[in-house]
Amino acid sequence: MTDKESAFDADGFLEDPQDWDVNMARDIALAEGLPELGPDHIKLLEALRRHYLASGELPPMRHVCRDAGLEENCVSDLVADPKRAWRIAGLPNPGEEAKAYLESSEQHPQPGTREKR
Repeated sequence: MTDKESAFDADGFLEDPQDWDVNMARDIALAEGLPELGPDHIKLLEALRRHYLASGELPPMRHVCRDAGLEENCVSDLVADPKRAWRIAGLPNPGEEAKAYLESSEQHPQPGTREKR
């Protein structure tokens, strides 16, 4: 995937978040079907990582968006769903309960297709 050998679990989550960098994020995003990461994607991923690395917990996605300086629905607008953002951000498997929350916390529109309110 990248120059550095990194371990991923069976669900595609990076086992050691310290192995992550922006180049790895680009590779993971490509594998997830997201061909390009722009500046807003990077802001989102870095904010998500800051929240997780500071608390060790799954943050509310709207807080992550706000902290990144983006619109409240930035996760669904940019990467389609929180679970995908979590993987691209190189964060470890959050566990079954958290994965269920990630899957249910947002609708799953494709990036760029969400209606503006």
